[in-house]
Amino acid sequence: MATSLELLFDLCFVVAVSQASLSLHHAVTSGHYASGVLHYLIVFFSVWWAWMNFTWFASAYDPQDTAYRLTVFVQITGSLILAAGVQRAFDGNDLSVIALGYVVMRTALAGLWLRASRADPERRRTTLRFACGVVACQIGWVTMLFLPDAAHLPGIAVLVVAEVAVPVWAQSAGMTPWHPHHIAERYELFTLIVLGESVASATAAVRTAFDEHPTGALYAVAAGGLLMVFAMWWLYFARPAHTLLATTHQAPGRRFRWAYGHYLIFGSAAAIGAGLGVSADQVTHRTGVPPEVAGAMVAVPAAVFLLTVWALHLRPHQQCAGESVPFLVAAALVLLTVFSPAPALATGIVLAVLAAVVTVTRDGRPKAG
Repeated sequence: MATSLELLFDLCFVVAVSQASLSLHHAVTSGHYASGVLHYLIVFFSVWWAWMNFTWFASAYDPQDTAYRLTVFVQITGSLILAAGVQRAFDGNDLSVIALGYVVMRTALAGLWLRASRADPERRRTTLRFACGVVACQIGWVTMLFLPDAAHLPGIAVLVVAEVAVPVWAQSAGMTPWHPHHIAERYELFTLIVLGESVASATAAVRTAFDEHPTGALYAVAAGGLLMVFAMWWLYFARPAHTLLATTHQAPGRRFRWAYGHYLIFGSAAAIGAGLGVSADQVTHRTGVPPEVAGAMVAVPAAVFLLTVWALHLRPHQQCAGESVPFLVAAALVLLTVFSPAPALATGIVLAVLAAVVTVTRDGRPKAG
């Protein structure tokens, strides 16, 4: 069961998620489409990766003593430093504050792994690999700040690959004692937090637009946003994740795909909030963004969310290939909503219909025994 300290950790991390979503909204409405999306992907990776690493550590080692709690507080402080640097990264390509927050978080995590190496001699090789890998990556991130601007993007790509390789390399020496129910609950709770942040971002944008230009198109954006969030929640929680993690996903390959794949789930859910804000600004003429771009800012992350949830959460439960058809058709229809008069509302309707189809299909399935 998630502890109160883990819940506090999540709530503080959502500040960084909020800043990333808000900055993506501002970048797109300012016409910086490609750079805005790229910065968002990089910033969200740093947030998600720090959250995920601590989540899996806490599932294996959670002493809840004073030293542990203080170390977690250091990680929370690092997340707030990172959040403070998000806008600078978007506005001026300045990653220094984000790197500082990231180093604070990851240095504290390395300390926890070193502590675990002393407390768990049986898995000392694994825990020391984690500690060494985390420290090596942090040296890489700091070094990158001193490289020419042209080397930043290739350097980030190399370091991202190195980061995601550390757990694979470390656990090849032995698996840490993680708990399926706990991990499933932690991911579910963070999904709820990210969906809530998406609602908050969209509400703030729609409220501002309502104050200036209350129109029928704006009502459509608001209604579509609500339908999307309700349907996304419904689809994500349609099947319990812990049943997979406790059985088929004990295998390292499936476990890592499930864990890493949530980057797309979390990132797309938060991006939808930014997309709804862009749509609200577009229909009220507060930005010169073309309608197709505003529609794509909602439809593309919605399709990514849908396909990833299907692949990670729902497809393993399906009994025949035909059950995948509604998801693939829905994803295609969502992408086509870019060209509709009301993309947000159309996307919300498609997702709501899919949620209804999934529910009817599941409830109509014969019960075993």
